[in-house]
Amino acid sequence: MVATALNTDELQAIRDGLSAGRKPRVQFTEAAGQIAGQIGQVVGLGDPAESDEFVMVRFGKDELPFSPADLRVAPRGAVAKKAAPAPPEPEKPADPPFVLDQPVKAPPAPRKAAEEPAAPAPAPAPAPKKAPARPVKAKPAPGLTVTLAYAEGEWTVAANQGAKALAKPYVIRPAEALRMVSLVDVPGVQEAVEQILSAERAEAEAQAQRLRAELAEVEARLAELGEAG
Repeated sequence: MVATALNTDELQAIRDGLSAGRKPRVQFTEAAGQIAGQIGQVVGLGDPAESDEFVMVRFGKDELPFSPADLRVAPRGAVAKKAAPAPPEPEKPADPPFVLDQPVKAPPAPRKAAEEPAAPAPAPAPAPKKAPARPVKAKPAPGLTVTLAYAEGEWTVAANQGAKALAKPYVIRPAEALRMVSLVDVPGVQEAVEQILSAERAEAEAQAQRLRAELAEVEARLAELGEAG
């Protein structure tokens, strides 16, 4: 049974052959369209994660990308189909030999153009088939990630596009964090943010009370010192 597409082992063998300086031969399958059955040479392998058509094949004077489904390993003895050679031009008649002491004969009158048979036109040589142009697939843009985080009493926002950092983590106010979370309708997230804000508010109020008590003690001390003076 003839394989209809390149498998993983065959692709690895082709990659090894390219590393050794060879150009492995492949045959186009029915999935390649009108060039099915033709023979080409692999000149490079791309990244399968970037495009399905990562096998670069030289066919004639062209180098085009194909997918493994368009190709199979060329069978032994298979050769590329060539265009039929043009027919040879008809030979011209040789000039008559020159003989001495012979009367010169007048050349025959030329025939009318209508009576002269038209010379057969040589059959045009068929042009070699070219591989169909393959549409170039646009590479998708990397994803964008925006991170809202809370740690050690501070809210921060960061942004990344793929592996590139667009904005390093910077501090925002708690009200801004709550406003951002309110735009995202995710159950439990907004409640968690409100609990954090409530805890911070309670801690701030407790600290304010401690400061008020300390201030009252300081003011009382000042009043005592004033009376003593």
